[in-house]
Amino acid sequence: MTIIISSNSVDDMNLRRTLPLLALPAAAALVLSGCSSSGSAGAAGDDGSGGAISVVASTNVYGDIAQTVGGDAVDVTSIISDPSQDPHSYEADARTQLAVSRADVVIENGGGYDAFVDTMLSASDSSAAVVNAVDVSGLDPDAEGHTDDEHADDEHSDEAEPSADATSDDHADEHEHDHGAFNEHVFYSLHSMGALADEIAHQLGEIDPDQADTFTANADAFGDRVADLEAQAAEIKTAHDGESVAYTEPVPGYLFDEMGLVNVTPASFSEAIEEGDDVSPAVLNETLKTFADGRVDLLAYNEQTSSPETEAVEKAATDAGVAIVPVTELLPEGDDYISWQQSNIDAIKAALDR
Repeated sequence: MTIIISSNSVDDMNLRRTLPLLALPAAAALVLSGCSSSGSAGAAGDDGSGGAISVVASTNVYGDIAQTVGGDAVDVTSIISDPSQDPHSYEADARTQLAVSRADVVIENGGGYDAFVDTMLSASDSSAAVVNAVDVSGLDPDAEGHTDDEHADDEHSDEAEPSADATSDDHADEHEHDHGAFNEHVFYSLHSMGALADEIAHQLGEIDPDQADTFTANADAFGDRVADLEAQAAEIKTAHDGESVAYTEPVPGYLFDEMGLVNVTPASFSEAIEEGDDVSPAVLNETLKTFADGRVDLLAYNEQTSSPETEAVEKAATDAGVAIVPVTELLPEGDDYISWQQSNIDAIKAALDR
């Protein structure tokens, strides 16, 4: 069976988030079916993959977590794995469409991040189980099944606050969400990824009950390592709670929230960069002024998305002596999820402690 990991769209997030899907001509389908190692979706072991459950993930972040939980029992394909590739501008092809159509389980980020997966699922007769990271996280107030009461009952509810896009006044009530500015980068929410591992283990156990205990044990071990990262974030919060940070895009927003850091980036700047829109001169000047005024202790710079505006912000930070921490949306080569976030935490701590 195959598992796919991806993210859904929220109000389509404009055309930049609705990644185009290439058509799958009949001839291409025949060629691909001849060279693919997978058969049609069905019981584990029926697809020619040696009994392994087939997993397809939208990015290598989710592919790595699925591999960690599934071990040798899964055959994982990450649709996007090149750290230099921007998931926001990904264009699916016929081979990817075929992989999705044959998947046993689909795991997606959600929140408008990887809508191409839903597009491909809709274009196929896939019966794969779909795991949506945003839904699992409970961070999106508009996600199906999410209520503020459920959120409040969660023992980790203090971690599931609005992203760092919110102002300090917005943080006064953790149940007040700006439904129009949801931060879909939930893979920087540590607790959410622990919950995602548990859900992946559940879905794999449904497919292969004989190994359900192994999947659960693997997810628990992953959760323990995530808990260690959360403890480190809490230590940073103790030392730096309330300090000001900025970012070119809200990629690390949830991690900043866990550390008690306050984002002072003008929302109109980060939203424009994320959506690929033009930044007005007035908004750019306002953003640059936050560095000149000494209001920023750290700048998180998304290495996968660069523009004249982000480069201007980077220069302003450099000129002001502000520490710059590069962040990515995909796993760098050689990293797994834990080592990746450990590197991010170490870099943020070093920048704030200097």
